Amino acid sequence: MSRRLPLYQVDAFAERPLGGNPAAVMPLAEWLPDAQMQAIAAENNLSETAFFVARADGDFDLRWFTPTIEVDLCGHATLASAHVLLDHLQRWRQVVRFHTKSGVLAVARGAGGRLAMDFPAWPEQAPGTPGSEPPAGLAEALGARPLAIHRARDWLCVMESPAVVRALAPDHGALARLPGNRVIATAAGPDPAAPDIPADITSRYFAAKIGINEDPVTGAAHVQLVPFWAKRLGRAELLCRQASARSGTLWCALKGERVVLAGHAALYLNGEVSLP
Repeated sequence: MSRRLPLYQVDAFAERPLGGNPAAVMPLAEWLPDAQMQAIAAENNLSETAFFVARADGDFDLRWFTPTIEVDLCGHATLASAHVLLDHLQRWRQVVRFHTKSGVLAVARGAGGRLAMDFPAWPEQAPGTPGSEPPAGLAEALGARPLAIHRARDWLCVMESPAVVRALAPDHGALARLPGNRVIATAAGPDPAAPDIPADITSRYFAAKIGINEDPVTGAAHVQLVPFWAKRLGRAELLCRQASARSGTLWCALKGERVVLAGHAALYLNGEVSLP
């Protein structure tokens, strides 16, 4: 007899369906085997599938899987999971706390109908730190030469303008073969394709190394971008635009060693998964 488990698909960092970054969310009564969760994530074929299990203390344990690996942090699938809980399953809540491989992550109802996530900041490495030297071939793989390349967890490539960021057509296979983690292309200023959004910074995120050529709107990128640009722009609150084909907007703030990422989420579908 097959088991039927609930599945939600939520567009994170989007005010309505068909925008932002889609994530699958599966509430579980207990954990499935790791191999089965990985297989479900591969079957869903979204950049992330989130699984959560309720804890006795009222919090939740949360894990994230790409189609190929489990990851330590995922912003948009956390936002999607909080949306499922706060807007569908437990509407009486104002805050939900997730226990994850990146510590306890709280998500609260915020201004303008947004959900605000409290994440750890990932600052850039100091020049000269082992591993901070950009790899040969990065500019060629990206398809344009950055003004500067820095290293946080990922490579931060500062481009000449948001228009250059949006126009990039990278060689994803070449990016995947580079040492280090994933690649963020960024520039100060608004996305030229969204002139009505007065963004402070624009970015794109390339992650072929983990099976995602380009992630549409990425919380894990912004816990690196916010401390980076807050220092250079001289302010702690930033309106951020990720200029992928789907695109999305994040309201961000640097608070010491934490980053608050806020955005909208919209339910696209809910149904059931049938498992043997």
